[in-house]
Amino acid sequence: MDVTGGNPVLVRQSGGRRHIRPIGTHARADDRGRRRPGSTFRLGALIALPVAVAVGAAAYARESGIAMWASRGAAAETRSPAAATSVLADAADKAAAQAAAAMFASAPVAVIANPSRAADLAEAARVAERAHAPLLLVTPPPARPTPRGNTLASAALVVRAAVRSLGTRTVIDVGVAQGLLRAELPRVRLTTDPGALPAARPPAPLRHVVVLVHDPASSAGAIAAATTARAAGARVISVAGYDPRADPAAISALSVAKPTHVIAVGRRFGPARLLAARVAVAETGVQLPGGGQVLFPMHRLLALYGHPGAPALGALGQQGLSASIARIRAIAASYRPLSGVPVVPAFEIIATVAQASPGHNGSYSYESPVASLLPWVRRATAAGMYVILDLQPGRASLLAQARLYRRLLELPDVGLAIDPEWKLQPGQLPLRQIGSVDITEINSVIRWLAGLTARLRLPQKLLVLHQFKLSMITGEHRLDTGHDDLAVVIHMDGQGTRGDKLHTWQAVTGAAPPGVFFGWKNFFVKDHPMLSPAQTMSNTPRPVMISYQ
Repeated sequence: MDVTGGNPVLVRQSGGRRHIRPIGTHARADDRGRRRPGSTFRLGALIALPVAVAVGAAAYARESGIAMWASRGAAAETRSPAAATSVLADAADKAAAQAAAAMFASAPVAVIANPSRAADLAEAARVAERAHAPLLLVTPPPARPTPRGNTLASAALVVRAAVRSLGTRTVIDVGVAQGLLRAELPRVRLTTDPGALPAARPPAPLRHVVVLVHDPASSAGAIAAATTARAAGARVISVAGYDPRADPAAISALSVAKPTHVIAVGRRFGPARLLAARVAVAETGVQLPGGGQVLFPMHRLLALYGHPGAPALGALGQQGLSASIARIRAIAASYRPLSGVPVVPAFEIIATVAQASPGHNGSYSYESPVASLLPWVRRATAAGMYVILDLQPGRASLLAQARLYRRLLELPDVGLAIDPEWKLQPGQLPLRQIGSVDITEINSVIRWLAGLTARLRLPQKLLVLHQFKLSMITGEHRLDTGHDDLAVVIHMDGQGTRGDKLHTWQAVTGAAPPGVFFGWKNFFVKDHPMLSPAQTMSNTPRPVMISYQ
């Protein structure tokens, strides 16, 4: 009932029709022979009728489930996430709610689905994308009470809070339970028929927002977050694993998207700060030989070791540049049938060479000019190879020698190796003893190299530590392996019979700290006999780097 111009008006609906009847003094006459009122009635009816129709239409709209906001063309409102990089929860309901809160300021319509039923979840995703609405998740309670009751109550609270914060007035229920939702959302209109709602206008798209998901086909939280992202006009990128640098397709997608905001679904993507650094590297689009920006276990390096033009120092110097490339490519090809990951040919070039004389600086180490190494580095990397610069420091500081080759180490596919055998302590001379280096000096190089790699947003860089006696690295258990920008390889350089080498391998791998990979060296002359590729690959753990000298 309403009152217009002092005359009560009754609005009634039945049989799908609206009946508008004035009541009171002027309503005592009707079409059944009662006396019609005069001009006073006609004026009142003329005033009351349009208003009554409007009131009746509003009542009909409410009763039929079509909210007035839709008739006015209201749409959801998107917003950029508050943080440039964020990582959502593992729990599906929380991840869905967090994604909605991050990308929607308001959403008059939301879709709520049962994450435990794949068919419902798939249908809800389709409905939400068509409606430009966020997708939320809640698991209905089981028929019989279980100890999970508190978990279910928590999930309901998550949905209730999300709906309230979004200002949602209509919820499309896909496979939950209207009774459950009605109890949790008493002031929200519920429907299972998305067709009852008029078409919604799409919100302003979040073109510079990217949502990273892992294996969305098996994760309800990832499906919900990805659906909400698409509804908001954001871009969804699937990552094979949880490190975008390890997925060549994700790297390419991020280098094109250049997002200002990134949301990742699941804690295994790491803390936001770590993920932000990884995404920054991926956005460069620069990939390592063999693809990706992470070295191991995605690749296996096969390296030719030596110094250009010096046959006595290793196989690399026994032929010219082009022939050296061809030689290591042939060796690498013999390993491809045995490797489950790409085999990448490489050069390990001795950049600073241990020598018998003290030299001009008294270091007993010849420091090759960058210009002399540059042609080898350029040709090798252009041929799809990786390059490692090896330091035989003598009495020189390892960090000082590493810095000499900064120009080369700034390249994405050039790494560094340290050879403690040739590190001399005060009073020691070359070839009189097996050298050693303290872990403190090695860690100083690690920090510098990791910092350089991070600042330049380079792919993960290789650091090799050569070792065939445990005494060569003192304090090895304190090796700094906590840098995401570096892959540390302890490379077993033992020579002799297969039994001798295996004994050394077991000692080196057994003493190594966690977080390192392992390499193996084959000697063309000093092994008796040299192992075949199949024998080399039979070692446990499998070497990620195999060099030939």
